[in-house]
Amino acid sequence: MKTRADIYGQEATELLRLISLYPGLIQCQLAGFFPGKDSAVVYGLLSHLQRQGRAEQSISGGWFPYGKKHQADSGLIQSVWVLLDVIDRVEYHSPGDFPAKVIFFSGGEIYEIVYVAVSQEALITHALKQDARQDSRRIVLVEEPDQIPLLDFPGIAGFCTVSSSGQVLYYQRANGGT
Repeated sequence: MKTRADIYGQEATELLRLISLYPGLIQCQLAGFFPGKDSAVVYGLLSHLQRQGRAEQSISGGWFPYGKKHQADSGLIQSVWVLLDVIDRVEYHSPGDFPAKVIFFSGGEIYEIVYVAVSQEALITHALKQDARQDSRRIVLVEEPDQIPLLDFPGIAGFCTVSSSGQVLYYQRANGGT
C-alpha cells in the first residue's frame, strides 16, 4: 500500500522547487504547473508544506520559501502567467538573467520572456541589441500595448500583456517586423 508521501512526495518536492525558483506566486499559478492535477491537491500540498515550516504565504497571497523575505518581483510574477499559458508545450523552464525573466524550451527552440516596464523601453532595447546570444526567440511582455512601437531588437517572436487576473493577450506588429 502506498502512503501519502509515496503518492504526493514528488509533487511536494516540485512545488517547493517552484516556490524557490519563482517566489511570490499565488496558489492558482502554482497549480497551473500541474496541468491535469486537481487544484485541491496542490492547495493541500501547499498547506502541508506550510505546516512543515518549508513554505509560507504572505499577506498578499504569494508563496515564499520559509524564512525568506516576502518580496515578489511583479515582472517575474507576470512572466510566469505567460509561461503557464504555454506550459503544456514546455520541456524545461527556469528563471532568466536580465533582461529575460523566464527562459524555457519548447519544440526544440529556446524562448525568453522579456518583461519591459513602462519607461524601460530604451534600456531593454539597448541591452538586447548588444546581446551576443541571438539563438533565442523572445516573447516581450509589456505593461501597455503602446510600448510595442518603442521596442526594436533581434529575436522578437511576439508581444503580450497580462491582466491582473492572469489573462495573457498576444500582439504582433502589423508590418511584420521583428
